[in-house]
Parts: sequence; C-alpha cells; structure tokens
Amino acid sequence: MNRKTLVLPAVVGLLAPVLAACGSTDSGADGGNAIVVGTTDQLVASEENPAPLDPAIGYEAGVWNVLRQTVQTLTTVPGGGGEPVPEAARSCTFTDTANESYRCTLRAGLKFADGTPVTAEDVKYSIQRVIDINSDSGPVGLLSNIDTIETKGGDQVVFHLKTPDATFPYKLATPAAGIVPKAKYPAKEARTGFQVDGSGPYTMKPQVEDGRVVRIAFTKNSSYKGELKVLNDKVEMDLFPDAEAMGRALDEKKIHMMTRAMSPEQARDMLVKPKEGIELTEMPGLAISYLGFNTKDPVVNKAVRQAMAQIIDRGEIAGKVYGTTAEPLYSLIPSSITGPTNAFFNKYGEPSTAKAAETLNKAGVKTPVKFTLHYTNDHYGSATAKEFKALQQQLNGSGLFDVDVEGKEWSKYRPEQKRGDYAAYGMGWFPDFPDPDNYTAPFLDKDNFLNSPYRSQEAQKVLIPKSRREADRSAAATTYEKLQDIVATDVPVLPIWQGKQYVASRSGVAGVERSISATSELQLWELNKTA
Repeated sequence: MNRKTLVLPAVVGLLAPVLAACGSTDSGADGGNAIVVGTTDQLVASEENPAPLDPAIGYEAGVWNVLRQTVQTLTTVPGGGGEPVPEAARSCTFTDTANESYRCTLRAGLKFADGTPVTAEDVKYSIQRVIDINSDSGPVGLLSNIDTIETKGGDQVVFHLKTPDATFPYKLATPAAGIVPKAKYPAKEARTGFQVDGSGPYTMKPQVEDGRVVRIAFTKNSSYKGELKVLNDKVEMDLFPDAEAMGRALDEKKIHMMTRAMSPEQARDMLVKPKEGIELTEMPGLAISYLGFNTKDPVVNKAVRQAMAQIIDRGEIAGKVYGTTAEPLYSLIPSSITGPTNAFFNKYGEPSTAKAAETLNKAGVKTPVKFTLHYTNDHYGSATAKEFKALQQQLNGSGLFDVDVEGKEWSKYRPEQKRGDYAAYGMGWFPDFPDPDNYTAPFLDKDNFLNSPYRSQEAQKVLIPKSRREADRSAAATTYEKLQDIVATDVPVLPIWQGKQYVASRSGVAGVERSISATSELQLWELNKTA
C-alpha cells in the first residue's frame, strides 16, 4: 500500500517527450467543471527512479492513487471493504480446494482508453512484465507466488500459484496487477516519465515542471467498462509541497478538497473551530508508523531493539504530536483488521527505563548506545519531524541512549534505506489490501518491503504459508498471533502508532466520505458537484 529530489540533467533529457506533451489544465475550485483535489503526495523522477508511475515500479500510496484512477485490475475491493469482486473481469474464482489455481473471465467488449481491445493476453503480459522487471523497490512481491499464467481463448486467464494463497484475489485488486497496453509498456524494462495508459475509469494528463508533477487532469474514460460508477466527468489533482500550502488553497477556493495529508494541527483546528463553508470528514484509517532496523548492524542488536521497545512511550507520541489523528500501536496489525494483538504491550508493559537498563546490562551492551535515527522529511507529512524529535527525547532522556535524528528527502532516503545505510529509521505503511497478511508478510518474508536482513524461519517457512491457506481469514487468527509475538520478541520492526484519516472539503461537493477508502486509496469516481 509509499518523497523528493529534482531530477538530474540526464533524467531531464529522458523525460523531454513527457514534458513536451504536457499542458496546463483548468485550475481552481471556482473555474471550470473539474472537481479540484489537493494532495501533498510528491511525484518526482530521479536518477534512481525515472519511472515513478509504471505499475511495475511504483509502490507508494501517492503513486497508487494515480494508478487506481487510470489502470484497471481484474478484481477490486468494494469501497466499504469486504472481499474482492470482479472489475475488469466478469467472474473470478479458485478452481481447486487448495487455493492454488485462480481463473478470471474478462468482461465482454473491454477496451483500453484508445479503443484497443483488452484480451487475456494483455492481462498475462501486464502481470508477467512486473515479475520479469523485478524492481527491487517495486510491488513484485505481491505477485511472486505466481508460478505460471495461462490464457484460454481471448477472455480467460488462469493463474497457477506456487503455494496456496487465499489472499490472491486481494493482490489482483492492487495496481501491481494493473492491465496496461503492450504498445506503450516495454516487456522487460520500465516505461519512463509520468504518463499512464490503461482501461480504468479515467484518462490522465500530467503537467510537469522541472521533473516534478504539479497537476494531473483526470477525464472520464468513455470506453470504461467495469464495476465502478463514475459520478463526474473531470477531476483535477493539484500537488502541493506541504499541508500548509494545501490548506491555504482550500481557504482561497482554489481547490474543493484536501486529501493526503492534512497536518494534525489542521485537523485539530477544524475540529475546535469549524470554518464556514468547509466540512471536516473523519474516516477510519489503516495506516501505521513504525521504526525499522538493519538487524545486521551491531549497534542495534536485539537487546538494543528490545530496550527501545521498552522505553518508547507510544501514547505520549500519539497524543502530543498527532492528537486525535493517531492512537498508540502495540502490534504490526492495527485495530479493525482481523487478528490484532497487543503483543508489544503484553511483552514490555508500560515504558520503563529500569527494565530497559536490565535488558542492556544482561546483554553486555555499553551505554549510552549511540546511533542516528533517520526519517524522511517530505513523505509522510509535516508532523514527522516532531515525532522523531519526541522519540529522540524519550530515548536520550533515559540516559541509556545518545541518539541523533536526521531527516532526508524521500528520493534519497528510500534508496539509502533499501541499501542498508541506516541502522535505524522511520517508515509508514499504507496497506495494499485490508488483510493481516499485508501487515506481516511485507516485513517478515524473504523478499520483504524493507529489504531487511532479518530472517525468521518459523515465520517464512511455517506461519506465513499456513496463514494463506485459510480461506476463512478469521481462522488464521492464531497463526497471526504467533507472528506478532515473534515481532515483539525479535523487534525487526517497532510499531509506533495507527492513524486516522481526515478530509476537508468545501460545500457543494458530495461523495467525500466515500472518496477515500480505509486503506487510503483515492476513489475520485465517487465525487460529484451539488452546486
């Protein structure tokens, strides 16, 4: 379910065709027919990632929020949650009792936005290219359990899986499995630039300045056939550098709606003193914040990680930094998802310097433990710096740690984190789909999202495969309890808080409460003007 440096000169040349194709769009909440939505997501091409919007490469919430509007998937998770339903497909089902073979039949008359028919071979091509490109920062892990893809006739696709996986229909609902036209997406390499083409509910036209997307015009795709009901003809997404700039645009009637990510202060102020003509909508959220570790770095050995888990006061961080927009999290699996436990609280209890000192002393760790705690200063919102200052104060205040904090732009931060340059670092997680598998496997499996060296044979070889065999997801609760206990004991990651979602909108826009799912997915097709 994942910001930025301006591009280097070599990449600017690479993007020249994209820049030439971009024009200005109608802008402003008072002008034109478009509903204008603001976001602080940043879409930037860099030397490390010149193809941020290719479904084989992009694996961030902001990227997926563009792809979901434009690229169709075989299945989709209903806006209100629940099991996936057919989208580009007219039917999908497991064909065996072991959940190892999954067949989808496409809707009749399905077309890409340019009028080209969508066939089963296009589906196979699109998903196979994600596997073949195998981007180390991309979403290939979601599809890595596919053994072979078979097509039958022009409209049937059969996925043969390596191991049973009851969550596979959810994975087909993610942009990782988006259907793209062969003529525009190379089979073995990424499509550079910012243009996205597909058969989804909208076509898109990006406006790019200095290698950075500043605006995207989404226009209703007249060729679209699928499960979604598109309630508007055009939506414009304006990208702002921070929440404050986005808030000013809402006040000045330049946008209709603020989405990701309002600051905690903005939400608090609107709750305490509502603004005339502006409505604040609270929605459930499944995003989490956590610390990750390079478990091979001796500075943050197991005892050090356990001591940090013992000292950090999640309630203080959630309350003082985020207010009503966050709550403490004591497990990787948040509330409102099947199977959460308070594994960290059960193991460590209330914050205790004395217990942390005992843990370090038994392991022979010399104190104070000195390292740098890294975070990204432009990816998760303006409160991140305050959060890491609070973490620093808590750790150093114990006398057991001597921690510095350092913030970096996401375009540098993510590659360095993946390389293992940081001993300890902060990350957020917006789930790919609402299932406990997506809060455990991405962090514990072999090809994990963090590229972490941590390995638990019990988790990888026994528990994760066992959990995926359960078609009834509630039946896997005991397995997920064991996985959460492993995380609390070994601390390869350290959960901090679970977020809520707030959206501010001007009067005259309907569907706001349905426009963002619990997994932070933008569903622009739900918006419409009432005035």
